[in-house]
Amino acid sequence: MDTSRYADLFLTESRENLSAINHALLGLERDSGGGEHVDALFRAVHTVKGMSATMGYARVAELSHELETLLERVRGGAVSVSPALMDALFAAADALERLISDVVAGQGEGEDVSALVARLHDAANDAAPVTLAALPTAAAAPVAGGWTAAEPTGTGFLVRVRLAPETPLRGVRAFMVLQKLKSLGDVVAVSPSAEALQTDTFGLDFAVRLSGKTDAEAIERAVRAAGDIDAVLVAAPDAPRPAAPVPVPHMADEVPLPAQRSVRIDLRRLDSLMNLIGELVITRGRLAQLSTGLGDPALDETVQQASRLITDLQDEIMTSRMVPVWQVFDRFPRLVRDAARSLGKEVEFSVEGKDIELDRSMLDEIGDPLVHLLRNAIDHGIELPAVREAAGKPRAGRLSLSATRDRSAVLIRVRDDGRGIDRAKVLSKAIATGAVDASRTELTDDELVRLISRAGFSTADRVSDISGRGVGIDAVQSRVRALGGSIDIRSTPGEGTSVTLRLPLTLAIVRALLARVGEETYALAMTHVSETVELTAASRRSVRGREVLVLRDEVLPLYRLRDIVRMAPPPREGGEADLVEALAQVVVLEVGERRAGLVVDELTGQQDIVVKQFDAVRDGLNVFSGATILGDGAPALIVDVSSLL
Repeated sequence: MDTSRYADLFLTESRENLSAINHALLGLERDSGGGEHVDALFRAVHTVKGMSATMGYARVAELSHELETLLERVRGGAVSVSPALMDALFAAADALERLISDVVAGQGEGEDVSALVARLHDAANDAAPVTLAALPTAAAAPVAGGWTAAEPTGTGFLVRVRLAPETPLRGVRAFMVLQKLKSLGDVVAVSPSAEALQTDTFGLDFAVRLSGKTDAEAIERAVRAAGDIDAVLVAAPDAPRPAAPVPVPHMADEVPLPAQRSVRIDLRRLDSLMNLIGELVITRGRLAQLSTGLGDPALDETVQQASRLITDLQDEIMTSRMVPVWQVFDRFPRLVRDAARSLGKEVEFSVEGKDIELDRSMLDEIGDPLVHLLRNAIDHGIELPAVREAAGKPRAGRLSLSATRDRSAVLIRVRDDGRGIDRAKVLSKAIATGAVDASRTELTDDELVRLISRAGFSTADRVSDISGRGVGIDAVQSRVRALGGSIDIRSTPGEGTSVTLRLPLTLAIVRALLARVGEETYALAMTHVSETVELTAASRRSVRGREVLVLRDEVLPLYRLRDIVRMAPPPREGGEADLVEALAQVVVLEVGERRAGLVVDELTGQQDIVVKQFDAVRDGLNVFSGATILGDGAPALIVDVSSLL
């Protein structure tokens, strides 16, 4: 059997099991008497061992086997859960992750794990026995309905096997069962065929004819040892055979075959589909614009129908790319635990909104920014236990990571109850580096955010493995802005800091408001557009020499897109400039809690735009996040709203 084609599936399944291993380890460390954590850990390690053995990854199987043996002793109460044991288990989990990545990438057998295996033995031998809570054992589920696989021809034991409904890599699991049975005798026949088992084109059960000097009990033990087995039925060679083949249930039968409701798709195919639908959206806009001037009712109806179908197709493709944020969030509890231990701090970490969905490409991009934010919160925000106690706080700091939906955006927030941002220290550092004037005595909230977001800016007194090199908020802001999002920071001295990332649901296609200045058209993401109003003399004011907009008793700073893009004002001849000013529109923008008005010459409508990334011109304006193609084939720049506010 060629196992190389299963490498990608093996890697995917292994990552899920590694995530389960880390979560179980964190739970076991938090509650050393929790048998359910040991049970979950054992199951995940056992699955990795079985899959790696089948794939021929010897060192992965060896380390998994040693872990499984140790965990079996923990389950039985022969080994206690001690700090030394936990450190060894965490180290083994890390090594297991590295080994799997190396062997799947074709880098030989991976690192030598003999020293780590010895460490596991030492940790087990040094730990004193303790009795854990009794672990429930799952009884074999009763077999509902008849067996679906036809009885194979030949003589010998008839062995029927049903896999668990959620079994990953069913073909690999069936292969493992056959290998177990071959150790007991000769496999005479298999139903369905071995080829069908390898390609996963069978239901959940299959049948085997096994000849050899063995017994039914040994056969059942061997089959169940392969893992993910729901039921086993062994008929001795002299047992009476049924008069007719076992019928395959039909849809009307009491227990139909479970339908396969999902398939695995290479992300490159989804990316290709997104690129194609993007081009189709551009073509839809062009087609709609061309048909408008022809006045052909039949053509207009056909274009409208095609537009609806393209919109439905766009929605389906974008939905297929949406994945829950837990796929990234699940690796952070371990990161927080390790960072807190290295700094001698106690941290209670919570995660909320794990089911909120983002585009897969967006999800891949936010991992590193969140790592920066969590590490900064642990290092700069949360105090040492003794310091917290002296301030009347609990010894353990609270750190939370949450995701929520807000209209067409997702808000991801990192919040801690630490010391907050030391404004005086930031001001002192800013004065020392020449970032602000030496005469300044305080900073506004906006100035504070801009300073700590400067590249290389850091208030850390020392450089550690966690932070202190000036790489943190600036890296987060750069990445988030590149994604078309924004960042908002709120900090209260002594109470903590909250950092909120506002992200669009997808990077590829967004709804935008089109605005014209002079002869140029620009796009503004609707995520940041609150409303539009006319610019009138009554609504325009000047405060301390700065133009503002008075909107329903709210005073907003007023920017002019013409000035931002450095476009020359219209000529004064014939009153053209006055006419442009009289017809001007204001787009009210909002990023987090910040709002402002943007003056444009004209609003030309809304449309779905396909975001095209581009390399900015050297010394060019840093106010654009991308470009798009409009319905008439003309390009338009996408304004980075977060850079304006």
